[in-house]
Amino acid sequence: MRIDLNADAGESFGVWSMGDDHVLFEQITSVNIACGLHAGDPSVMRETVRRAADAGLRVGAHPGYPDLQGFGRRSMGLTPREVEDLVLFQVAALAGVARAEGVRVAHVKAHGALYNQAARDPVVASAIARAVGRLDADLVFVGLAGSAMLDAAREVGLRVEAEAFADRAYLPDGSLAPRSQAGSVIHDPSIVAARAVRIVRDRRVTCLDGRSDITVHADTLCIHGDTPGASALAARIREALEAAGVRVAAPGK
Repeated sequence: MRIDLNADAGESFGVWSMGDDHVLFEQITSVNIACGLHAGDPSVMRETVRRAADAGLRVGAHPGYPDLQGFGRRSMGLTPREVEDLVLFQVAALAGVARAEGVRVAHVKAHGALYNQAARDPVVASAIARAVGRLDADLVFVGLAGSAMLDAAREVGLRVEAEAFADRAYLPDGSLAPRSQAGSVIHDPSIVAARAVRIVRDRRVTCLDGRSDITVHADTLCIHGDTPGASALAARIREALEAAGVRVAAPGK
């Protein structure tokens, strides 16, 4: 068994600091770097790419809605063309910064409200997939396991990786419970670690209602870099996975 551990990072902005990236990077295998619209700025992007390269991480772009105040977690009524353009803009920006540092961007994972909309709306999912495919058909599309995102990416010929969340509650239809709903984010490290092992080993997860069990096929597990104590949580998850005989590594490594 093998699983990738990814985290969203590079989400600081100017003098405002978010997360503890340099410590978190010791535990994960892939990183999704904010591209300046929901979080991050040019200097943060470049420094995060450098740190990720030094840590030997697989680097990906993390585009979101242009919403710094809402951290990209508020939906926006953009047209499919606008979604395609803003994703293209952000991924191209990070790819350029990475290239200047001798690093290749390997994957793309949408952020926040954009991710959640794409998971349930094939039109939004297709707009993101078109942007990624037109920029670089070798980029890997990371999306919610079992969702419209992966279908849209496959339709344009992109390779996909299915993502699961050990610290987020699921609904019986396989979607993530909205953050506004009580219990949608799981904070107990021991519970999160146990869920991570079960997702990888058994391909099962218990839903928010505590009764329903659903199947989840995951290539990568997400750790939210903005969660307080994210680095300690990542270490706990990795320790539990390795103790269960799971090899933690990025795809191809």
